[in-house]
Amino acid sequence: MAKSSYGNDEKPVKRKRGRPKKVAPAPEPEMNAPAPAAAPAPAAAPASDKKVKKSSGKLTDAQRADLSKHMEKMKKGGMSPSEMKSHRMKLMSRMRKGMSASQAHKDVMK
Repeated sequence: MAKSSYGNDEKPVKRKRGRPKKVAPAPEPEMNAPAPAAAPAPAAAPASDKKVKKSSGKLTDAQRADLSKHMEKMKKGGMSPSEMKSHRMKLMSRMRKGMSASQAHKDVMK
């Protein structure tokens, strides 16, 4: 077995590089001060009628059809291919969250 360049098969010591971080000293608690009162737990939010739709990662067939129609309009409107791709990706991300194509378009174009 060949010897390593570090001697007795020891690994080199890893050293941290860069500027050491400055840590502010913690304030010392006063001896005669009253103990801090526990903060009351926040009240639970009232149940809303809206249900947050979780993203499944895929668009439904209806959403795909709406998106295709919308992109045809954008193509006829004179959008360049790179702009169309960017616009489509932005719309898709919003449509996965439950927005319609028109709502997503309004959101993107703000």
